[in-house]
Amino acid sequence: MDDFEKAILISFDESGTIDPILKSQAVSYCQQTKETPDVHRICIERLSYAKFVQVQFWCLQTLHDVIRLRYTSISVDEKAFIRKTVMAMACYEYVFDENSGVRVLDGPAFIKNKFAQEVAVACRVKDSMRQQCIAQIVRAWFDIVSFSRNSDTEICTSVLDCMRRYVSWIDIGLIANDAFVPLLFELILVEGPPEQLRVTGDRDSELVSKVAALLTGYASEVLDCSKRLDTEEIKGMSVELLDEILPSVFYVMQNCEMDTAFSVVQFLSSYVATMKSLSPLKEKQVLHVGQILEVIRVQICYDPVYRDNLDVPDKIGKEEEDRMVEFRKDLFVLLRSVGRVASDVTQLFIKNSLASAAVSSSERNVEEVEAALSLFYALGESMSDEGIRTGSGLLRELVPTLLSTRFPCHSNRLVALVYMETITRYVKFVQENTDYIPYLLTAFLDERGIHHSNVNVSRRASYLFMRVVKMLKAKLVPFIETVLQQLQDTVTQLTSLDFASRELKASGSEDGSHIFEAIGLLIGMEEVSPEKQSEYLKSLLTPLCQQVEVLLIDAKAQNGEGPFAKIANIQQIIMAINALSKGFSERPRSQLADLELVKCSSRLTMDILLEILVVFPKIEPLRSKVTSFIHRMVDTLGASVFPYLPKALEQLLAESEPKEMVAFLVLINQLICKFSALVSGILEEIFPVIASRIFHVLPRNGIPSEPGGNTEEIRELQELQKTLYTLLHVMTTHDLSSVFITPKSIVYLEPITQLLLYTSCSHKDILLRKTCVQLFIRLIKDWCTRSQGEEKVPGFQKFIVETFATNCCFYSVIDKSFDLRDANTLILFGEIVVAQKVMYEKFGNVFLVHFVSKGLKNAQCPQDLVEEYYQKLQGSDIKALKSFYQSLIERLRCQQNGSFVFR
Repeated sequence: MDDFEKAILISFDESGTIDPILKSQAVSYCQQTKETPDVHRICIERLSYAKFVQVQFWCLQTLHDVIRLRYTSISVDEKAFIRKTVMAMACYEYVFDENSGVRVLDGPAFIKNKFAQEVAVACRVKDSMRQQCIAQIVRAWFDIVSFSRNSDTEICTSVLDCMRRYVSWIDIGLIANDAFVPLLFELILVEGPPEQLRVTGDRDSELVSKVAALLTGYASEVLDCSKRLDTEEIKGMSVELLDEILPSVFYVMQNCEMDTAFSVVQFLSSYVATMKSLSPLKEKQVLHVGQILEVIRVQICYDPVYRDNLDVPDKIGKEEEDRMVEFRKDLFVLLRSVGRVASDVTQLFIKNSLASAAVSSSERNVEEVEAALSLFYALGESMSDEGIRTGSGLLRELVPTLLSTRFPCHSNRLVALVYMETITRYVKFVQENTDYIPYLLTAFLDERGIHHSNVNVSRRASYLFMRVVKMLKAKLVPFIETVLQQLQDTVTQLTSLDFASRELKASGSEDGSHIFEAIGLLIGMEEVSPEKQSEYLKSLLTPLCQQVEVLLIDAKAQNGEGPFAKIANIQQIIMAINALSKGFSERPRSQLADLELVKCSSRLTMDILLEILVVFPKIEPLRSKVTSFIHRMVDTLGASVFPYLPKALEQLLAESEPKEMVAFLVLINQLICKFSALVSGILEEIFPVIASRIFHVLPRNGIPSEPGGNTEEIRELQELQKTLYTLLHVMTTHDLSSVFITPKSIVYLEPITQLLLYTSCSHKDILLRKTCVQLFIRLIKDWCTRSQGEEKVPGFQKFIVETFATNCCFYSVIDKSFDLRDANTLILFGEIVVAQKVMYEKFGNVFLVHFVSKGLKNAQCPQDLVEEYYQKLQGSDIKALKSFYQSLIERLRCQQNGSFVFR
């Protein structure tokens, strides 16, 4: 690369990394070269060997300018040189040396476009050719191809390629006639060695794709004509043309690649849309609907070559499944459209597909069955809930058939998964037709569902079964005994030592909780007798509690160094009981059932669970499960959980890191919101510990936010701080502000108020600032009085009047960073105005005098505005006060002209 090429590359560079002076010099150098008399030779020579597209582009641009502006002044010889070399480039030839040269037309599209920019001249050439010689050229093409197609395929291929370049701008009648078209079809359909004569390429997929595009384009135009044209005669002709072309469209659709299928699907969707206004459909249209459905069925079938990859998914299988999920989206949209236009035809097609799939051999049948089930599943989206419930059309046959069918290939993962999803989709039919509940339960509980050999199918079936239980509810009560018996082995397996360790190592998370949730929902229904509830709970919970006890005794003997498998097993059991309890709540239920649940649950949560934290104090997943379990017990047991909370909370606090502290504070918030003042005693004990931990890790003046400071540690501190504000707000709004001033907690009052002050004045999160202002308002109402007696919180009134009032309610607001055009900031501003009103009501002139002297007058506020502020503050219209204070702040900002220093 010489200096000339370097200069061009630098002049084109837009990365911003080039020195501006150097770039200016490069641009100047290129301009000087462009003005030299023989620049056309320089450009042509460079085009013959320059490999940089920037250089090629510059040379073509310059050559174009020369021809456009200076061509008449160039000598005859130079004109001949330009014509010869440019024609050589256009004919895809090397200009000088074919061993070391380059061909311009090998470049990217923008290079080709630049090369073809002499448009007006090209049009004149084409016009002249049309008038003078194109007919003779076409005749020559026909003769050469006719005589040489069996003897010289190479020259025939060249002729066909030449025709391809001309056909778009010559009279189409020269090609589309009785002589040429049969010849072209013979070449398309040729078999054997001369395959390269096929106009569209040398691969069948390319041929089908391009023919598909041609047919689809033609069909789309005909369909568009049928919509736009007015006369019935012409519309009839359009319909006839569609009837003729559609079989070909269906054929290529079943044999084309995915990319081509998309455009065909778009056409078919438009075609189906035209049927919406037709009722009933004509015989020909019913036939076409059936063909469209067959096209969809064929297209959604997986390729059998991927069967093993998909059954036990490997990388190839997962990629193929993802690809197919995406590809099917448009086809299922088309299916739903067909289902709405011709529901009877669609349901009959699916019925026949399922019947055919059910009798095929298992080896040949996997993809066919999966496709038939997927069609039935997708059809449900086009049906109303009422239609499913009543068994509209053939649905009254299809659902029972589906529930009772055992496909030969049901062991296949994809078949089993779509089967479970499909019967779940049509559960509303079973809701109305309860005779089929036994069939539904059998399908879920046997090897087709929860007992499937593939763990992925079993897990999904467990989740779907839980959903079905929620939908059918009391209608399942007569079958509880059967369900529990069928699930006994599954329940045992899910909480076994081997299962827990294997599953957690494999997936990093526990599975199986949905089974326990489903069981909890079943036995927790009010229709179940108290005695039965007690019996079921005892049979389920007692073995689990005993299992944890054994594991803990063993772990104690090893000084808490239990193996991973035992820890995983404890996690699994906590998760199981947690999920089981979701079926129970505080709604009125028999005392016996409540007592049994309290007894079993509290035994785990308070005795054994506390032992878990003692034996494994630093195992974060266990701590997380325990916290989650207490959340559940609070909802489930209500006030019955109270006696056990102090020790549980104390143990959770013992080894908590910032991230765990967030979860702990969320738990405390739940307790306060549920029980309000009833938790005051517990809160008085644990709040000092909470405050101590938090202020040990949180900086008082906010968390640093320097560039690059968005680390995991910083994010955890930010989340902790935000959750702390929520806790303080929840405490004050639930009449628990007295906790802050108990003998054990009052030592933390100063850091709390300083943190709240800093946040209310300066924090970037406007909503957090609003929360802190609301906190101060509440504390003022709780702790301050206008009487002359002893202060409830010594020094608090002085802090509010002298610090909070001026810093938050004036200085932070007058600062121009306080954006009064922002909606959230206006909400904050409203709370600040409310705070002033509350302070005046509580402190009277003590507040007013200080606020005016240290705030308003310090900012040179005119006396008349001070007087008006005083009047608005005394009035009862808070909106008028807010409006006046906003205009006052805006006026003082203008008056200060940016010179006011934020205090």
